[in-house]
Amino acid sequence: MVDFFKDIQKNNNDFIEYNMYNPFLLKGMKDALKRIIKAINYREKIVLYGFYDVDSITAISLLMLVLKFVNADVEYFIPGELSENRDLVEKDITGHIKYLGPELIITLGCGTNSFSEVELCKSMGIDVIITDFHKPIKHVPHTIVVNPNQKGCNYPFKELCTCGMTFKLAQAISTYYKMKSVNKYMDLVMIGTIYSKKKIESENKIIVEEGIKQLNCTTNYGICALIKIHNINIINEETVLKLASTVKPTINPVGKMDNAKIVVELFITTEKNRALQISKYLDKELKNSI
Repeated sequence: MVDFFKDIQKNNNDFIEYNMYNPFLLKGMKDALKRIIKAINYREKIVLYGFYDVDSITAISLLMLVLKFVNADVEYFIPGELSENRDLVEKDITGHIKYLGPELIITLGCGTNSFSEVELCKSMGIDVIITDFHKPIKHVPHTIVVNPNQKGCNYPFKELCTCGMTFKLAQAISTYYKMKSVNKYMDLVMIGTIYSKKKIESENKIIVEEGIKQLNCTTNYGICALIKIHNINIINEETVLKLASTVKPTINPVGKMDNAKIVVELFITTEKNRALQISKYLDKELKNSI
């Protein structure tokens, strides 16, 4: 492992895909990867914590697929209540997550300002890795933080969304485990990026362009089912936005959480028929909400 991290520092260009920036330019990424490697090697339970918007759902799905590929013991949790902020929720930690038995929580698109919640996790013996893009109020919690907008981070592009940031983490993981296929998940990253309404420039532009190419030959059963159900024949930004809107969780807060979980299952299922069933259900839910 030591040699691997030495090589990263010496050969930045070796880790750039599609002219994207090296993920290890992000402050905290090296420490995040080391902690994840430890969790995988020692079969520690990892819980991903993200919200129920399309950007977060695609991020959770992406990291679930990547971590399962490297044989991690991983689950995810999506809060059930509507919230304008993007902080960890104390009652979620004490009332739900602790019963999953995690030794590591990875936040996706949230947690930068969750000071007391991070300390609570520490007191329970749970480590926390925060991956986020929201600007800190002052400083960041005393834990591993991967956020281009934190003080001291010289990452060149500051406008990645939740799924974009998660892809940078996936790139780091794939580099260590020599995964050749991580870029096949660019379709999920692209869906999250377009729906996030972030400016389509720099890395976001690359994500969208390459994601559209990947979407045309996607092997993701969930995405294939959505394309089939909604009769999408041409793949472009407009049709991708339409695709994303079909999986936006609807109804009440509880329904949002439940539907968000169903969408994650859609994107990570390895069964074609299951994907079609979920797509039909989501289509029905969408029509009922109009």
